[in-house]
Order: sequence, then C-alpha cells, then structure tokens
Amino acid sequence: MKIVILDGFAFQEPGLTFDGLRSMGEVTFYPRTPKEEIVSRIGDAQVVFTNKCIIDQAVIDACPSIRYIGVFATGYNTVDVAYAAKKGIPVCNVPDYSTDAVAQHVFALILHFYNRVSPHDRSVHEGDWCRCPDFFYSVAPLLELKDKTLGIIGFGHIGKKVAQIGKAFSMKVLVNTRTPAPEYEDDALRFVPLTKLYRESDIISLHCPLTEKTEGLINREVFSQMKSGALLINAARGPIVDEAALAQALNSGKLMGAGVDVVSKEPMQPDNPLLSAKNCVITPHIAWAPLQTRQRLIGIAAENLRQFLNGTPVNRVN
Repeated sequence: MKIVILDGFAFQEPGLTFDGLRSMGEVTFYPRTPKEEIVSRIGDAQVVFTNKCIIDQAVIDACPSIRYIGVFATGYNTVDVAYAAKKGIPVCNVPDYSTDAVAQHVFALILHFYNRVSPHDRSVHEGDWCRCPDFFYSVAPLLELKDKTLGIIGFGHIGKKVAQIGKAFSMKVLVNTRTPAPEYEDDALRFVPLTKLYRESDIISLHCPLTEKTEGLINREVFSQMKSGALLINAARGPIVDEAALAQALNSGKLMGAGVDVVSKEPMQPDNPLLSAKNCVITPHIAWAPLQTRQRLIGIAAENLRQFLNGTPVNRVN
C-alpha cells in the first residue's frame, strides 16, 4: 500500500517518527507540496495525508486510486468531504489531541502579562539588580489571578480545560457557548450572555470555531464594551478578531494587552497592524506544537488508518 504525506513540514523535528504509518505501507514524505504538484505527488497512492494542502473534487477525480484521506489536524476544511463521501472515500481527522497543550499556552500568555517575567529577566541581565540598593525591585506591575474574572468564549475540550485551570488559580469563570452545560456550573463558573461576559471579564480567552457567525466576532463594538485594562487571548482562529480594531484598542490603552497565537492570514503579513501595536504578544501558531502533542497527533492519525484497514473506521468526518 502506498501512503503519501503531502505537507509534513511540522513533523520533521528530531524525536518525531512515522513508524506507525511505515508499518502499514510504503510512505512517501514531502515537507511541502505546491498546489500544482498535488496530483502528481499523490500519483497512484491509496492513502493520502494532508494538513494544509487542498484536496478538492478536481484532485479526487484526477487520483482514482485514493481509498482514504487522513488530515493531520482537527479541522478538515482543506478536503471536499462531501465529494469524498460521494466517491466512497472516508476522511478522518485527529480530534482532541492538543487540548492540554493549547490550554497551557493560553496561560503562558496570560502569565506573561500578570507576572511580567520577561521584562524583569531583561532588566536583571542588563545589570539593574546588581545596581539596586534593595533586595527587590519591580519594573512593571505584578498582578494576582486570584479573584480575577476569566471569560471563555466556546466550551469545547480546550475551553473546558482552560476553565479548569482558571478555577485552579481561584479565578471566577464566565462562559458563553451555543450549548450551555448546567452540570458544569458551580460557585466559580457560570454560563452568561456575551454582553455580560464582555462587561465583567478581566481576561477573555477565545475557544470558539471559526464560522460565518464568529468571523469578526471581536470587533470595535466589543472592545468598547470590555473593561478598561482587560486582556484578550486568542489561541483559536485569527479571523475571529478584527485585528485593526484590536490594534486600536491596544494603542489607545483601552486594553492591558493581547496575547495571540493565530492571526487572520498565516504566515503573518508584514502589514498586519498587530505587529506595531502596543502590548501585543504574538507567537507563531505554536500552541498545538509541543513535541509530545505532535507525536500524539501522528499516532492518532496512524491509528485512524489502522482502524480503517480493519474495517472499523474512527474519527470519520464524512
């Protein structure tokens, strides 16, 4: 059986292996595949794995040998799943592989602003502590998370984990989701309308999917409703936030800061207004990417294929 990985550039780091897939067939690995080479690289392979490469109707028709399409991600908008189903080709994704990693990154961004480790470390290395007459000093305000209000928009696996960690920090948690789950409510967590969440949250963390309804959800009007000095975290999808409006809210001092791991167009464009905005910490879409997380993704993807070959497909999205 021939297996083609079209764009595995994210899995080239030492310590990551495709042994599980190699045990099931002949694997051809490409770090990246230009659009015009997708069909030729698939060739007569029966199994195709993609992350960002588009597998649409034209590709499927041009590669009649395809029997299975695997996606190295939770999202599967890169595949025409309806047409694949029509042709009898299962499409399987990898859900819930990065919950802990993304939630951890969310709090790394939050703690950047609340504990100010980076500016203090820089100050010490510049000699300020050596010159200080006292045993301690501060170059930026330090804040406790205890009793702060954490607003979470979206309550899937990651939203739930972020809420759990917030409660461990003795935070109050407000949640907005399409499907409230009363069984999660307690003295520390409540489901509320968006307007209340915007008005009362000290920190807002986004964990909703990108849809027509959520694109541009966090906009100029929302920033006007938020607390002055609030913090925005986006480790979901870039287009959920109006980046020009966020830059204005940061530059005006309305917000304490923003921590974003995703932007509207990736790789980030040089004219993105967040690059020059005040108090904006940006990481390059790495919340999902600890080594253990990526190996887990590869392992689940391999197990998906194994189950398909056994006649018991799992994580099928079509």
